[in-house]
Amino acid sequence: MAKNRLIGDYPVIGIRPTIDGRRGALKVRESLEDQTMNMAKAAAKLFEENLKYSNGEPVKVVIADTTIGRVAEAAACANKFKK
Repeated sequence: MAKNRLIGDYPVIGIRPTIDGRRGALKVRESLEDQTMNMAKAAAKLFEENLKYSNGEPVKVVIADTTIGRVAEAAACANKFKK
């Protein structure tokens, strides 16, 4: 591995799996939860397998814990990404 000349940490890719937040009779959100989260996981895998930092390590990817369709979920995601 090459010497890391970067001061601080490498950037991390954050994935926010957003979804239509409508619930109720149409069940729009419920029908798309799994598909949306699986797409986020597939994107993370693609990034980790194909992108590398300058020292040769694979990039780090963070995915929100849940899909984001409302303000509270977006705030929880923002808190996770700060860490």
